Amino acid sequence: MENENLYEKPVTLKNILKFAVPTIAMTVFMSFYTMVDGLFVSNLIGTDALSAINLTAPVIQLVTAISTMLATGGSAVIMKKMGEQKADEAKEDFTFLILVNVVVGIVMCAAGYLAMGHIFAGMNLSAAVQGYCVEYLSRYLIFTVPILLMNNFTLYMIASEKANLSLMCSVAGGVLNMALDYVFIAGFDMGISGAAIATGLGYSVTAVVGLFVFSRKKSLLHFRKPAFRLQVLMSAATNGCSEMATALVTGIITMMFNWTMLHYVGENGVAAVTIIMYVLMFASSLYTGYSYGVAPMLSFYYGEQNNEKLKKLVAVSLKVITAISLLTVAVSFVLTRPLVSIFARPDNPVYDLAVTGNRICTIALFFIGFNIFASGMFTALSNGIVSAVLAFSRSFVFMLITMIVLPALLGVNGIWLATPAAELMALALSAFMFLKKRKRYGY
Repeated sequence: MENENLYEKPVTLKNILKFAVPTIAMTVFMSFYTMVDGLFVSNLIGTDALSAINLTAPVIQLVTAISTMLATGGSAVIMKKMGEQKADEAKEDFTFLILVNVVVGIVMCAAGYLAMGHIFAGMNLSAAVQGYCVEYLSRYLIFTVPILLMNNFTLYMIASEKANLSLMCSVAGGVLNMALDYVFIAGFDMGISGAAIATGLGYSVTAVVGLFVFSRKKSLLHFRKPAFRLQVLMSAATNGCSEMATALVTGIITMMFNWTMLHYVGENGVAAVTIIMYVLMFASSLYTGYSYGVAPMLSFYYGEQNNEKLKKLVAVSLKVITAISLLTVAVSFVLTRPLVSIFARPDNPVYDLAVTGNRICTIALFFIGFNIFASGMFTALSNGIVSAVLAFSRSFVFMLITMIVLPALLGVNGIWLATPAAELMALALSAFMFLKKRKRYGY
């Protein structure tokens, strides 16, 4: 089979990048979805509306957390079965997990609408910002099921040797999002609701294409009569729980950032946090894309017990992550002011806050890539517990500690330093787990 030949090729940088480059480009383009919203919203509506997008982010992350868990965990389980030559069983499990996501999407959408009225009431927001929050979230939730399908089909396309198609879907969705942002906000004067609808339609491109692609029997993975295997669902949940934890606690930490900024600076501080998160999100998408790209390879080699290829893949990956880290740090430092000026003019008080914050937060880019790769690697190796420990510690425990201690000691600068400090602590834990499990997995 074509798929078998591709996985059986030698592990070289060139062959690894054939897997990884499309997924890196894909995740970078996906990060544009939110950034483009911020760009149009901040310039065409104002920084109050930009703050609202950040304030709704924790709710959106909560909605997608379970889907992220099933997508990443399910991909690891299914590709491990493919490596064990259990193709029919893998296809049944694939179909079953997609159906589970549809049900989850419907439930989460309903829960979001029921809770929406109470979410923003206790934040002491201005009437304008609170109104923007409700307006944006109410439109976004309409697309819950397509967004969850997009999360899943993105990873399953990669696992099915269709990384280029996944990239094309992401590019098409991103371009559609950008075009509709302008049409809906500037042309039709739909305000922030237009930004939400544009994002939802952009995400839906991958969902629609995925339904067609996986309905074809020529695809390595395709829909067939599902088999309800509770063990598969449990394995997917266990393997992907680190990614779910990351999504959940990222939402919690975002809320903490917002509340702390509201306390020290006010709503301008929330807008500055939003801009810096866009920069960090863009850089992190490079690492996430690489990890997504090599994850099916890790799972496949682990399934066939090919320690030699596994070891070489991990070694090359660490060098790639190092190179990306140095590049992103340099670019972020040099382009801080131009990046911030895209979202806020120099005469806006948000501008100086964001410039200072970005220069401090850029330090975190030295560490983020290794932490993302370590967590993704253990997920691909079907060790969801270690992956969850790394992700939960990085995203919640260490961030909670630094967010409590550093602002109390250093004020606003302490808020900015919280992310680099937490990532450095997470790097120490990632290195410890990496060395501890090395002999077990043979990498």
